[in-house]
Amino acid sequence: MNDRREELAAGLDAVRARLAAAARAAGRDPGTLTLVAVTKFFPASDVRLLAGLGVRDAGENRDQEASAKAAELADLPDLHWHFIGQVQTNKVRSVVRYAGSVHSVDRVRLADALGRAAAGAGRELGCFVQVDLAEALGLPADSGRGGAAGEEVLRVADAVAGADGLRLRGLMAVAPLGVEPAAAFDALARTAQRVREHHPGAVELSAGMSGDLEQAVAAGATHLRVGSAILGSRPPAR
Repeated sequence: MNDRREELAAGLDAVRARLAAAARAAGRDPGTLTLVAVTKFFPASDVRLLAGLGVRDAGENRDQEASAKAAELADLPDLHWHFIGQVQTNKVRSVVRYAGSVHSVDRVRLADALGRAAAGAGRELGCFVQVDLAEALGLPADSGRGGAAGEEVLRVADAVAGADGLRLRGLMAVAPLGVEPAAAFDALARTAQRVREHHPGAVELSAGMSGDLEQAVAAGATHLRVGSAILGSRPPAR
């Protein structure tokens, strides 16, 4: 366990240093960045070790795994769970029980379902509208990743903003394969500016992972979803 703690501490220190350098290069305050440690497929014991190293934000993308970890780590009240994977509407009641934020709201029907579930549970859920950047970059849509495109982004944002139990935090995106991350995140920033014309409080951007966090910070990302650079190579899915 001590060896694993040292591994995680080294990875975490390296990522924090990269974020601080990226923020300085962009003329931003590193303190405005939220590092979300993506712990999918890693054991709850790793999340506990990371919490001991000061991590307060953990990201998961499968409800079955996330709900089990949240239950096991219920004694860590400061841990904020971010659901970053695609959400099936039949899973929303489970997700709202433990997640504080959902980064993958990409359709009006899902926003409505999350709002009803969150309100029914007496909770407020922070939501990011997931954007499919392919259209903005002149590429075919990638249905496997999810995400709203074009005018649908604003319709989903309107649905989130108008739903009881939800708070619109901003937008999320993943840089499409084969595209320079800087170009992808610049497209996200432009989309975010259009959304803010209607929803001025939607100021947060969830973007950037282990390989492109510097470009995401330069484009204004506030939440960086980092897995392998902290935890190492992902174990096989169970």
